[in-house]
Amino acid sequence: MAHSYTPGLRVSRLTRIVKERRLPLKGDVTVKTGDSVTANHVIAHTKLPGNVHPVNAAGQLGIVPADIDSVLLVKSGDAIEKGQPIALAKSFFGLFKSTCESPISGTFESASPITGQLILREPPIPVEVNAYIDGKVIETYPDEGVSVETHGAIIQGIFGIGGERYGSIRMVVSSPSDVLEPENVPNDAKGQILVGGSLVTLAAFRKAMKSGAAAVVAGGFRNEELKELLGYEQGVAITGHEEIDSTLILTEGFGQIAMAKRTFNLFAENEGRGASISGATQIRAGVIRPEVIIASNEVNSTPEEGGETGGLEIGNQLRVIREPHFGHIGSVTALPPELQKLESGAMVRVLELELEGGERITLPRANVEIIEG
Repeated sequence: MAHSYTPGLRVSRLTRIVKERRLPLKGDVTVKTGDSVTANHVIAHTKLPGNVHPVNAAGQLGIVPADIDSVLLVKSGDAIEKGQPIALAKSFFGLFKSTCESPISGTFESASPITGQLILREPPIPVEVNAYIDGKVIETYPDEGVSVETHGAIIQGIFGIGGERYGSIRMVVSSPSDVLEPENVPNDAKGQILVGGSLVTLAAFRKAMKSGAAAVVAGGFRNEELKELLGYEQGVAITGHEEIDSTLILTEGFGQIAMAKRTFNLFAENEGRGASISGATQIRAGVIRPEVIIASNEVNSTPEEGGETGGLEIGNQLRVIREPHFGHIGSVTALPPELQKLESGAMVRVLELELEGGERITLPRANVEIIEG
């Protein structure tokens, strides 16, 4: 019998987690296979080429481009300082002098006798890659990076913004249906991952950022407030590079949706423990999930099964990933084998889902994802 593959969203108490950490271009790897690392441990570093600055020296000096080499005061590869003379032209038998000064500190690269431009480059930009999770290096990639392994809990969300951070988990509401309001945000939240319930308001998230919280995790966030927070409409491109002071992860979807009890309880069980968090999200062209990873010392325990699920079965726990039921969770009650026609005219396979409130809905199988244990 053919299976319709449905992507999974993992919520596991104890599983094996492997993260590949690579530099954007070749550099130096500072650890070796077998080394134990912490989340903030720098495992590799490199330098990106600095930004290029073209300077119209011929125009500034009043010379023809072909004469540019004859007026240079520096040669290719020389270090230069901002305000330093890099070219000098003389006229009227040396009575008048025109100077071209460097607008930046960096390196002189070249001069063009065709355009009369000088090419200057800013200093290299240092780039460091950390381990992201507490664990052990299980493989190294020379000049590129490593793979780090750990055992612990992983909670994947449905949407997130903000980059990678590390902090300690702190519950700030008492139930998965509670709304995280500004008064729930503690003043001493610096470096903490605050866990809310069904919704985090914009005012509460802004207070969390002001308090120095590493991240906020909640069931939902209002879509119109997300636009107000970012200053633009968030599209389907990869998130995770937003310039915000705290990472935000939604475990259920947009609007007020109670966090799944299993997820909320897993956070509560690990309150006070350190966790790695990333808001990076991509739904299409290679799924990337926002996540919270809590490394464990229980390496001798039996991890929960967390492999990919190949097909749907009656009783599977699913999350809806398309409107109008985006973010809702339910159990599969029927899997009709025949194709059914949608309002758009497309013929697709569907399923029947019983939501947590008891309502039953029919929707395309492509509109759901399995919640993997």
